[in-house]
Amino acid sequence: MEERLKTGTTTLGMVCKDGVVLAADKRATAGNLIVDKRADKVHILSDDFAVTIAGTVSDAQLVIKLIKAELKLKEVKTNKKPTAKEAANLLGGLLYASIRRPSMLPGIAHFLMGGKDKSGVHLYDLFPDGSVTRIVDFVSSGSGSVFALGVLETQYDPNMTTDEAVKLAVKAINTALQRDSCSGNGIDVVVVKNKEIKKVLHKELVYSL
Repeated sequence: MEERLKTGTTTLGMVCKDGVVLAADKRATAGNLIVDKRADKVHILSDDFAVTIAGTVSDAQLVIKLIKAELKLKEVKTNKKPTAKEAANLLGGLLYASIRRPSMLPGIAHFLMGGKDKSGVHLYDLFPDGSVTRIVDFVSSGSGSVFALGVLETQYDPNMTTDEAVKLAVKAINTALQRDSCSGNGIDVVVVKNKEIKKVLHKELVYSL
């Protein structure tokens, strides 16, 4: 019987009145093995876009390289910066092509994208099948998402500021860390605002007996 190593993580995104907050844990796993305690799962793609990643690491890393190139190419071709919707559709197309490409190891990567353009700040859910969904409140992905969503469902407020949302994001990720063995070892948080994208928290957790 075919056996496959399973991966896990916890990522989330929240829409606030003054921006978008993206957060994730720092543990990368392969089955029961922790292969990286300092994994970076929140990536700033450009001055306008940032993503969280969940799923197969190699596929996520490749797609990140490709989407960075595609965004820059589109800007050069059109002589203007891509909108958040255009960037999300570009990423969705890459995921659609990846999962449908014949391979012994199917590509499975789940992205949450926060982006800013002239119309404001936006959050998108890019599912592994290539579907693109605009999120108006909050979303979470990965094996620990059920725990994070439990916190967000009860405590999220659409009128909260990004400062307040960062605290809630840390609480939600930390809740997943307590119960999901595939999530752990720290928290990264990035805030997307109209003027800038900035990593506001990078915390590593060291466990010892």
